[in-house]
Amino acid sequence: MSKLYFTEEHNLFRESLRDFLNKEVVPHIDKWEETGHIERFIWKKFGDMGYFGLATPEAYGGLDLDLFYTVIFLEEMQRINSGGFAAAMWAHAYLAMTHLNKEGNHEQKEKYLTPSALGDAIGCLCITEPFGGSDVAGMRTTAIKKGDTYVINGSKTFITNGVYSDYLVVAAKTNPELGNKGISIFVMDRDTPGISASKLDKLGWRASDTGEIAFDNVEIPASNLMGKENQGFPYIMQHFALERLIMGVNAHARAEYALEYAKQYMSERTAFGRTIDKFQALRHTYADCETQMEICKQFNYYVAKRLDMGEYVVKEATMSKLQSTKMADDVIYQCLQFLGGYGYMEEYPLARMSRDSRLGPIGGGTSEILKEIIAKMVIDNKDYKPST
Repeated sequence: MSKLYFTEEHNLFRESLRDFLNKEVVPHIDKWEETGHIERFIWKKFGDMGYFGLATPEAYGGLDLDLFYTVIFLEEMQRINSGGFAAAMWAHAYLAMTHLNKEGNHEQKEKYLTPSALGDAIGCLCITEPFGGSDVAGMRTTAIKKGDTYVINGSKTFITNGVYSDYLVVAAKTNPELGNKGISIFVMDRDTPGISASKLDKLGWRASDTGEIAFDNVEIPASNLMGKENQGFPYIMQHFALERLIMGVNAHARAEYALEYAKQYMSERTAFGRTIDKFQALRHTYADCETQMEICKQFNYYVAKRLDMGEYVVKEATMSKLQSTKMADDVIYQCLQFLGGYGYMEEYPLARMSRDSRLGPIGGGTSEILKEIIAKMVIDNKDYKPST
């Protein structure tokens, strides 16, 4: 790995993580893909190994390591070829836990963040709504304050870990007439009366539970408010930079794994008396794919370095997700083609990988929305600033 970004300690961590995943996760993946339910024991094992606490302060059970440990975590998770399993893990650690870490007070962190880092509690982040999609400001879920409580009504959809999680980090409008300036963030227990969830049937990411969640007069203590009231929208926008970079890293990693697999297959598959990696048309197509992947990977490392230094890289992270997810779809599509008919068979990894990859340009902000965000920044000179 590049010495520009990875130390010997990073490399040792990668080796240890890869060994852990091969021993503890890979043997169960096909079962979890079939059932759509990741068993609880593996969450605890991840917590015991410290994998959920890479970016969490030591005071709350974490390791407080630099961002390239997270990059390694994301890359290695793509190599087990289950986008759903990977998503369940990183949505817990870098969506729900990020909001807890950044907006939660000490009591909230002790109750939710520490057990999350230890693998004893699973969280989900509830922002997207059935009628909103990428339009966060258009959310309809409300949180009306009544005395020392808030009453939540509304619904969320496409929520990773939305069915089997133990707690929810929820965005809702505390002042609906203010539009995006009236959104707040709350944390609440799964078993709070009035919360119900149904599981969605997906094209890919089959191992993860993706839920549609309803809130019917859900009453929570006012102390469950995270951060300041009506500041939820800036909180959400600020963390989108990390989420988009995560999806960019995921994309280059799965493309890299697909290329490794395809190269090995091509070196063994023979046609017309020679291995197919000797045919110029395939060699040159492979070279194009490798080039596209490497360009995205190096850009993503550069963005990760700047984010780790504390810079607000919303433009670059948006570019990362936009370009890397498109690249991954193109590369994986071509890798499936390298395998011919076998690429279309479920027993080969490219079939699942192609389904899982297709969510990349959709989840976490569609490519169409991302292009408009970039256009506002580079054409209209829109300057987005961090909220905290």
